[in-house]
Amino acid sequence: MKSLISIITPSYNASHYIEETIISIKNQTYTNWELLITDDCSNDDTWDLLKQYALKDNRVKIFQLKKNSGPGVARNNSIKHATGRFIAFCDSDDQWKPDKLEKQVEFMLENDLGLSYSNYEVIDEQNTVIGEVKAPEKITYKKMLRNNYIGCLTVLYDTQKVGIVYMPEIRKRQDWALWLKILKIIPYGLGIQENLAIYRDRSLSVSSNKIKLLKYNWNIYRRVERFSFLLSVFYITRFLICYFRFKLKK
Repeated sequence: MKSLISIITPSYNASHYIEETIISIKNQTYTNWELLITDDCSNDDTWDLLKQYALKDNRVKIFQLKKNSGPGVARNNSIKHATGRFIAFCDSDDQWKPDKLEKQVEFMLENDLGLSYSNYEVIDEQNTVIGEVKAPEKITYKKMLRNNYIGCLTVLYDTQKVGIVYMPEIRKRQDWALWLKILKIIPYGLGIQENLAIYRDRSLSVSSNKIKLLKYNWNIYRRVERFSFLLSVFYITRFLICYFRFKLKK
């Protein structure tokens, strides 16, 4: 029997997009999954929508936080309830290609991996494809320290190899901090060079402005990784150099 995959989804005022997210998961060719959605105290009709899907499909399991705490806390709540061998992530405004899980599990088993990820398409708020992000073929802890090179919506990790690993409960960049934690346990992760997921680029998202990410990157280096001031400055400088090189090429 195929291993169970636990899909981790946080939601907050997601009624406009979350049905597309759930449908893309229900359309997976790999069917042995559980979808664990933790709602972060939405004040729209997200919770009512989630209850409808949970009633129709017992693979959809929903939880609600008592107070708004951010996506890291919401994801960790879902991870706490996960029972699958593999842990996957899909946010409430993103989508997956139908064969995403099928191809990724096969890739991991063939390569004896604890962590994998893939390329992904980028769409705007009107579902128009506006680009794609190519994942590195291989990622190590040292390389990941420079910046978050992999999309959260593409990641799959194997609990048999790395255990149950939680995100630091910080407001921003908690996914990047999780990959760093995992890459301290295993030597590397590998990327599938194919678009297996669809990321929605929303104009108000933090990731849409790279300069704003500087303070969150600094927080990772200082508070999470416990780097010295000088080492943190070193990595922030590397991030800026890479960013401006990229801008000059455009």
